[in-house]
Amino acid sequence: MSATIEIEQLRVGMFIHLDLGWWAHPFALSSFQIASPDQIATLRALGLKQLRWSPEKSHLDDADAPAVDPAGASAAPAAQADAGADAGAADGAAAIHLQRHALAAQRAADATCDRQYAEAGRAWKEATELVHASPDQARHTVEGLTRALLDKMLVDGEMCIRVLSEGLGDRAGAHALNVTVISLLMGRVFGLGPDEMLDMGVGALLHDVGKLELPDRVRHVDTHFTQAEHTLYREHVAHGVMHGKRMGLSRGALVVLAQHHEMTDGSGFPQRLNIDRMAASARIVSLVNRYDNLCNPLSPALALTPHEALSLIFAQAKSKFDASMLNAFIRMMGVYPPGSLVQLTDDRYATVVSVNSSRPLKPRVLVCDPKVPVEQALLLNLEEASDIGVRRSLKATQLPPAAHSYLAPRPRVVYFFEPSLATVGEARAEMAA
Repeated sequence: MSATIEIEQLRVGMFIHLDLGWWAHPFALSSFQIASPDQIATLRALGLKQLRWSPEKSHLDDADAPAVDPAGASAAPAAQADAGADAGAADGAAAIHLQRHALAAQRAADATCDRQYAEAGRAWKEATELVHASPDQARHTVEGLTRALLDKMLVDGEMCIRVLSEGLGDRAGAHALNVTVISLLMGRVFGLGPDEMLDMGVGALLHDVGKLELPDRVRHVDTHFTQAEHTLYREHVAHGVMHGKRMGLSRGALVVLAQHHEMTDGSGFPQRLNIDRMAASARIVSLVNRYDNLCNPLSPALALTPHEALSLIFAQAKSKFDASMLNAFIRMMGVYPPGSLVQLTDDRYATVVSVNSSRPLKPRVLVCDPKVPVEQALLLNLEEASDIGVRRSLKATQLPPAAHSYLAPRPRVVYFFEPSLATVGEARAEMAA
């Protein structure tokens, strides 16, 4: 049963219904529980005089609950539908104006993230080009880049892990930044100190620096490698430590270079260390390195989706990684990590764009909706959509042609991070307030 309520009577906790078309309001759903005063401000900005609400679905203090008119409740669905249609036509321009502002905020956040990632990529490339000729300068550049990442990350509040639309021009740079960004977020979860975070970040950025000494054909492990090629590939760890010493890296950073292929069960290389002999930073980088190599192998045809990669590690390789770190990694990345292609419970297709580490089951997704132009598609925050969830994860080849064209999945998964406060929903509320 629903009742009609004046717009001035709205309270946090009310479950309300908007009898408007999707274009006439900026919310992800037309029926939802009001969660904040900002949402009330946005609703009032729509210009409606009344709307429907469901008392039995609401959570209000008795003092805040308005009186319900039984007659009005019984007549509300039919009468309010007509009134809502008229209001939608009259106030559509204002709602569209709000939606355009929200789109602009979303695009600005995307552009900022892309720009910062590109700057980080250029710094990484500059550092690797200096390794042979000017090792001291290479160290200075990498340490500066790591400090810049930490300055962005070491703030109050939560961080979102997000996937970017474009990556760097080369796989090596994208891989180095992916491993670094996710490792630093993991270090934050485990409370590593500033010096430990700096060492881990430098080590993660340079964990494959030893591959500069390898022929191109063996820089990326291949299932068709001969025993000799496997041996040659594994030498990149020793080469990396050598470069690290020439650059004057700290002991903590050198440990990451030396141990990033070790496994906690002793099956890694080159020293076959077990969990008791591995540094915490190296255990983090080893796990993240494995995950990103599964998502972004040399051959795109062999790539696993982020969801598949996480599932494979948990099902088949969890003995190789620190159990507490693996569990924290899954919580942080979410059951469906950024970059996953999914089908929602309402049968629509979507791309997972970002995950808030404190709400791993409620990512933000970009939904395929043929009625909405791609350039106007807004993100759906599943935390605000209580009646919608993820049904299953998909490979790009499993998407229908129209959904594949709309979502345009990228062959490479590229990660960065942003404060969780910079969400589209909050940007809408700020502009409406």
